[in-house]
Amino acid sequence: MLHVLIQRLALPAPALMLGIACRTCGGQDAQNGAVPEPGRVTAHSQGLHGYIGYEASRPPKQSAYCIGMGFYAAAWPLIGQPLANIQIGLPGTWILPDNADDKDTPLAPVGTLARTWPERGPTWSSVFQTVEGGLGYWAGNHFRYGPPKFSMNATPQCYDYEVGSPGWSFFRGNEALPDNRLGIAQLSNRLLIPPDGLTFQGNPNGQFLGYTWMALPFTEATPGDPPTGDQSWTCFLSSSNFKGPIAYYIPETWSKIGALFHDPYLAGRGLDARPGDIGGGAIEINTVPRFDAQDAHGVLYSKIPRLQFPLDADGRSLLVQDVTYYAKSALYDEVKAWRDGGPASSGRFNAAGAWSSTLTTHAPHYDQSGMKLSGIERICTTTVFAGNIWGLEWPGSPISRQGSFPQYFRNDGGVRVPVAAAEVPPETHLVEQEFTLAGTGATYTSPSTGAWGQPGARSGPLTVTLVDGSVVTYRWYRFVDQPSLQQYHWSEGKRARLQAFIEKVHATWTIDRDYMAPPRSGTLVTMDPALIVVPPAGMETGYVPIVVRQAAR
Repeated sequence: MLHVLIQRLALPAPALMLGIACRTCGGQDAQNGAVPEPGRVTAHSQGLHGYIGYEASRPPKQSAYCIGMGFYAAAWPLIGQPLANIQIGLPGTWILPDNADDKDTPLAPVGTLARTWPERGPTWSSVFQTVEGGLGYWAGNHFRYGPPKFSMNATPQCYDYEVGSPGWSFFRGNEALPDNRLGIAQLSNRLLIPPDGLTFQGNPNGQFLGYTWMALPFTEATPGDPPTGDQSWTCFLSSSNFKGPIAYYIPETWSKIGALFHDPYLAGRGLDARPGDIGGGAIEINTVPRFDAQDAHGVLYSKIPRLQFPLDADGRSLLVQDVTYYAKSALYDEVKAWRDGGPASSGRFNAAGAWSSTLTTHAPHYDQSGMKLSGIERICTTTVFAGNIWGLEWPGSPISRQGSFPQYFRNDGGVRVPVAAAEVPPETHLVEQEFTLAGTGATYTSPSTGAWGQPGARSGPLTVTLVDGSVVTYRWYRFVDQPSLQQYHWSEGKRARLQAFIEKVHATWTIDRDYMAPPRSGTLVTMDPALIVVPPAGMETGYVPIVVRQAAR
């Protein structure tokens, strides 16, 4: 299942071609395929590409268990120090609206970016809308610090734009999104959500972060233009010092594409109304720098950064566990009843509405500039360990170096094979090459006008300093006054009902108890304590801390 999912969902935009400084050649190869002379080192961006994935079995009644999916994923520093020009997503998944009944009608309107990808036709369902994101390193990160970050990501409109936080895109720009493209409503009144991603305390080494996407009915479905469903896809986290929901995608984020492109067929086709089509997951290796050089005999060698994986006491890399699908009875039904005047919901996922998936794995595929890497399986292989935990095992090759992916490769008959550092001829000068460290990025900014200024914040600016060295500025907004909700001309009655309900959620769903079931093994990672805030007096419920700026210290 996963290989089909990956084929459908791999980011369809062209691979990032990022320049990397070369310390010996004083420049970079023009990427024209020319083989350098012996000893001349050239720099490239396509050092490693591929997916290390697992397949997750689906419930017998898939249509029932389609309202949510979650798991525990390991957090660890994949790279030993912050490097520039690297993008690798740690184990994550993808959620699409289930449009399996559509066999030939385009879901990507003419004029959208995805419609220019004919290979996704005839329906373009795989690039219509997605929720993805998770733990990882992204080329657009402004403030790298070693460990990964956690970020939400979605593509609401056929890859025309992305949403990654309550104010910004997914590392695609420094300025906040235009008012009409804001898509995430901040739900938590205790956790900041910076545009550069959530940070972690210390140097996590395989501790688990739990996260679940659960569709919840914070608002009612409406028949207007556009008709909009009641599914607010909500992100829940589980860490040692924070548990609970952090934010949700506003249903109109998904439904408005039909009205924008005057396409009535799209009504009811988005994630606001459709069941979630959720498969397995993967580590997505997108952009990795590399150096190339040839030896005295014309044999080409390459080097990539050291990619390291956490090891337990038995030498195993335990990466994903407790993959679970959810039905409406897990939480949706309780929240709907509570919203409509019934008893309060504890927020804890009901086990009767949860279905535990069985994981399987398959051989990964890796390439370097399109050339297959062969022999990786002798160094590390994917497996499912006892307890239904997916990860990597290391057969003991000296190249693995205690959980290290191979760094060096030799061109060998049309493929590239891993070699130890000692096998790299010294005249290549590859071993001494160092990859460029990440610099500090530009400031994330937001306007003081438009949705950010009207009705506006209820507090002056406050600041915290994160472990990545950045300074985050935030303001307290009344929940319904936050910027992402201002583009919709809701009635005062609807605004008042939503505000009143969120006040109940804030009073009831605290951050110190479980929502997801605890992990069956391992320990939880710790969020950066600077992200956890306390509402000011008089704003204990019904107010949320909205990040308005993130800058270097």
